[in-house]
Amino acid sequence: MSPKGRKRRPRGVIDTSVLVGGISGFRKPYVRGKNPSPDLLYRWAEKSNFVWLVTEDILDEYKEVLKRLGVRSNLIGSVINLIRERAEQVDVHASFEISPDRKDDPFCLCSEEGNADFIVTLNPKDFPQERLRARVISPVALA
Repeated sequence: MSPKGRKRRPRGVIDTSVLVGGISGFRKPYVRGKNPSPDLLYRWAEKSNFVWLVTEDILDEYKEVLKRLGVRSNLIGSVINLIRERAEQVDVHASFEISPDRKDDPFCLCSEEGNADFIVTLNPKDFPQERLRARVISPVALA
């Protein structure tokens, strides 16, 4: 199929809150449709239904938060390695404040520099829609 005929996969940034919610949903036997965060992670892992955009700062935050929450180090390593393997690395050259929570600026900047179509979060107040090109959505929108 020609490049013009192929459908472009949507591009997105996943906030740490969604990753944590998704991983916690795997503790019990996974039931599709019960929790949108693990549903989103499963669909991405199974079908690559979107391009997950990351930076080293985002990967570092994922690791730090998962470790702080007591997730086993081997699971953290597996998750980060899978994301690193399959996600698209974005080089962020800009540095400016977008979010009212400075810890979320790397996610905002990644979405801007990576031409993201969406940012998935459980904390929409930290991602001011009026300052971002990407749509700010909840996991329900993709699950």
